[in-house]
Amino acid sequence: MANSKYEYVKSFELQDNLLPQTWIVLRIDGCHFHKFSQVHNFEKPNDEHALQLLNECATDMLEEFPDIILAYGMSDEYSFVIKKSSTLHQRRSSKIVSLMVSFFSSTYVMKWHKFFPHTELQYPPSFDGRVVCYPSTSILRDYLAWRQVDCHINNQYNTCFWMLVKSGKSATEAQKILKGTQTQEKNELLFQQFGINYNTLPAIFRKGSCIFKKEVSFAIYASIFRFYKSI
Repeated sequence: MANSKYEYVKSFELQDNLLPQTWIVLRIDGCHFHKFSQVHNFEKPNDEHALQLLNECATDMLEEFPDIILAYGMSDEYSFVIKKSSTLHQRRSSKIVSLMVSFFSSTYVMKWHKFFPHTELQYPPSFDGRVVCYPSTSILRDYLAWRQVDCHINNQYNTCFWMLVKSGKSATEAQKILKGTQTQEKNELLFQQFGINYNTLPAIFRKGSCIFKKEVSFAIYASIFRFYKSI
């Protein structure tokens, strides 16, 4: 950029470089996906085609951005783990978020018809993103454990809710029945009323999806994936 008297405006730009030598986690979430899923008639409580579409977008992310070593997704969200040593875009959070979220969103649109060949996209989906730095592998494991626990809690509730609604209950009645129930009570409701053993439902619904690169050091994955054993 040529020097000019107007160049001083650059001094107003916010410096947003992320902490060095920390794990960077970018989480991408669907915006207003409750409405989006209704408009496009997603199967409830889980639409496997929609989940596989997200998985393919995440796979493309790992191929497009070499510094991403691991991705975990469930429902309408995906978390991407960027290696500690990354200098991607000088670790500027605004660059990382804007580029990765825009790539993910555009990939979702481009791959839509592969998974929904008979459903026209009624309007473009949108996703938001945020980045957080985690200084240690143990904290990164706790983050991943947190997202997977959320996956279980939300999916178990939604499975119960939609089975009740499909059986004739109103949304309000279903919510009232489930209010204050614990995990075991929900499992019993599913089995006794609908003959469903929750633990035999597809793992992609109960636990989410994980995508990783084979060439990354096994020691790194061994330390991260230990979180699965505690859930």
